[in-house]
Amino acid sequence: MEKQKSIVSQILEDLKKNKSTPLLTGYKMVYRSLYMDPTDIAHALFNLKNSGVVSIYEKNNQRFIKLTKKGELKVLLQKTQINKKQKWDGKWRLIIFDIPEGSRKLRNLLRRLLKQAGFKKLQASVFVSPYPLNQEGIEYLKQTKLTEFIRILRVDGIDSNKDLRKKFKI
Repeated sequence: MEKQKSIVSQILEDLKKNKSTPLLTGYKMVYRSLYMDPTDIAHALFNLKNSGVVSIYEKNNQRFIKLTKKGELKVLLQKTQINKKQKWDGKWRLIIFDIPEGSRKLRNLLRRLLKQAGFKKLQASVFVSPYPLNQEGIEYLKQTKLTEFIRILRVDGIDSNKDLRKKFKI
C-alpha cells in the first residue's frame, strides 16, 4: 500500500507542476486528490504562506497561489529521497565538504539534504551512500550554491565496508 502524501507535499507538488494556480482551483485539486477537509487545506496554505514557501496574489479579480524561490527549493529537497528499489552497483558515493563556520545555515541545509537522500555520516564532514544523489538533489546543491563547498566521489572500494554494508542493509 502506498503511503498517502501530506497536504503540504501535495500542494507543493501541484504548484511545481502548474507554476501558478488559481487559489480556488488549487483547493479543489488538493481536496480531490487527498480527500481532505478544505479547512485542513486552508490551514496548510496559511502556514506555507507565512513561512514564505508560497505567495498569494491577485490578478484580474482572481486570487492565485504560486511557489516562491524558497518553495521551489523545498520541493527539490522533498524529492531527494533515494529510490530504495535500486540495485547496488558495488560503488560507494562519498560527499565531502568544508563549509566555513560563518555559513552554518548552509552546512545544516547540506546535512539535511544528505540525510534525506539516504546518506550516512562517516566522519564530521564526510557522508557516504551506496546510491548516487538523484537529479533533484544535484539541482538543489546548484541552486543553493552548495556546490562551491563540496566534492562528490564515486569509490570502487573502501578498506573495510562491513559496517557500511550492515548500515545500508546490502
